[in-house]
Amino acid sequence: MQNRQVLFVKRPVGAVTPDVFELLDAAVPEPTDGEVLVRNIYLSCDPYMRGQMGESGYSRGPFELGLPLPARVVGQVEKSRRDGFAEGDYVWGFLAWAHYSCQPADMPLWHVDPAHGPISHGISVLGMPGLTAYAGMLKYGKAQPGETVFVSAASGAVGSVAGQLGRIAGARVVGSAGSDAKVAHMKDVLRFDEAFNYKEMDIGAALDKHCPDGIDVYFDNVGGETLDAVLARLNEHARLPICGQISEYDVMNSADQYGIRNFPNLLRKHATVTGFSVRDNMDIFEEFVLRMAALMKSGDVVYTEDIVDGIENAPDAFIGMMRGENIGKRLVRVGEDPTLG
Repeated sequence: MQNRQVLFVKRPVGAVTPDVFELLDAAVPEPTDGEVLVRNIYLSCDPYMRGQMGESGYSRGPFELGLPLPARVVGQVEKSRRDGFAEGDYVWGFLAWAHYSCQPADMPLWHVDPAHGPISHGISVLGMPGLTAYAGMLKYGKAQPGETVFVSAASGAVGSVAGQLGRIAGARVVGSAGSDAKVAHMKDVLRFDEAFNYKEMDIGAALDKHCPDGIDVYFDNVGGETLDAVLARLNEHARLPICGQISEYDVMNSADQYGIRNFPNLLRKHATVTGFSVRDNMDIFEEFVLRMAALMKSGDVVYTEDIVDGIENAPDAFIGMMRGENIGKRLVRVGEDPTLG
């Protein structure tokens, strides 16, 4: 039995290209004491991974060259030599782009409960993207009834949930994305109050049109020009949870990054900016899962997964995600999902 893997073999310069990855067939590892062998089912494609492909490694350190690409994965326990995990259990963890991953004894795994919904949700709406949206909108953004919430990249894995949580909190929600299809998705499926295609409108003019009373909460996924335009339109005591800066991830030199000009407005408006990572919020993970599962069951939150089949297609799936091709969460299915019947 072979274990097909996607290796990370070259640090990208600018946008990620196919030669950054390489397919390799290797032997399936055998777990030792404390380890768990997982048959991977769903691999995650996340924008933060682009940061770790560079020399600096963003905030977590760089990915190592020549090894399977690390990522969040949902799978099924194949063999276990760790207490609390048995053959057949569904789990998620930081594993690798491969058909099989052996989780070391010092690395955690979390159980995935199929009773909460599709197991793929363990790395999407009930996993890190959902928790990021939950913490950002409710803990840091503190969205309130009657306020105006603006979410960038609002049709993606995180932004789509953040906007819906703002709506549930009673705020008026406006979202931006890069295609008319995504705008329709935000309005018709996610039930945002307003949405616009930033590629078709000047960002400042769009915000003036759709946020005429200013912005109370800005959930930032993109940074750059969008962030600067928001800063000029803040209300008193605005909150800005900063989740991502995808517009800057492919910029190699700091001199080429977008220069923020409206920074002084943070002082004038007594605004609060909070840069955060999902790792800062693992203490509320169990609370989040229970609440989000209930919101999904009631229909208050809906979620879309964009699933690509085949590990050989994982590199193109990632590249497409970075280009904004997906609506919702981009996943790669690399093994049979027994829960689908």
